[in-house]
Amino acid sequence: MTVKENREYKNSMFVDLFFEDALAEQNDISLYNALHDEPLPEGTSIQKIRVDDILYLNFKNDVSFGVGGKVMVFGEHQTTINENMPLRSLMYIGRAYEKIVPVRDRYKKKLVELPKPEFYTFYNGEKDWVTEKVLKLSDAYIVQDGPSMLDLEVKVININPAQQHEVLEKCRVLKEYGQFVDILRDYQAKGDGDAFKHTIEQCIDSGILADYLKKKGSEVINMLIAEYDYDMDIEVQREEAYTEGLSRGREEGLREGREEGHKEGCNYKLIEQLKKKLSKGKSPEEIADELEESVEIIQELIDSMKEDS
Repeated sequence: MTVKENREYKNSMFVDLFFEDALAEQNDISLYNALHDEPLPEGTSIQKIRVDDILYLNFKNDVSFGVGGKVMVFGEHQTTINENMPLRSLMYIGRAYEKIVPVRDRYKKKLVELPKPEFYTFYNGEKDWVTEKVLKLSDAYIVQDGPSMLDLEVKVININPAQQHEVLEKCRVLKEYGQFVDILRDYQAKGDGDAFKHTIEQCIDSGILADYLKKKGSEVINMLIAEYDYDMDIEVQREEAYTEGLSRGREEGLREGREEGHKEGCNYKLIEQLKKKLSKGKSPEEIADELEESVEIIQELIDSMKEDS
């Protein structure tokens, strides 16, 4: 089945499940409950928060919502883990608070109450990664001299089915999403030209996100095409940047080499002149004057010659 990319789809399937879909609020509550010992009360409402181009550029692969006095921020990685997620999350929560806190309230003298933020990244890439790891903003600080006055933690959870993280057993939709991605990669690894279509068919037959895929099959294909094209674009850009960097490095190296060679050549000539004048019994001051160099440089060269001898 050949499907043309629909450029209207800029959200990932992950975002659709937990932000856009009609059941997104229900999925968010399920995900929150899976991550916390105390479940949300019945009838809890979700406040969706949209912040663009902070965690991921030009492609929506993150979800944030307010619930139970907290702001939950979720991102998804299908490639390698970005170690700068704490920095991006710091910028993200600043933008989120701008949306949450009215402008007038920011200038009140009385304490303005803020929802407590939590940051999670779900990893389902093909490269090996630990089941769970916490990335900290303070690890990036140049100065490491004790407790930081500002820190931020992002919990990275590996949702690949083989990892069997406990959150997958507590949140069915997240577990089935991980299974969906796993099945899709199997078809792609076999070189299946209709990998998206066959994945959807198999998942429906197996009861994996079945209702969602029956309802949104064609939309899901468009989202997947956009998502995988985006990942490919990023990889191509990285390769091009690497190649360009190598080229620049070679040019820089050649230029530095020429400069260094010229410098060494000049030094060699200066040292030869210095040796001749020293052999005639001239003082460093006299040599410096005749060679139009500073006394300090001449003395350094003399000391260096003594060390080498």
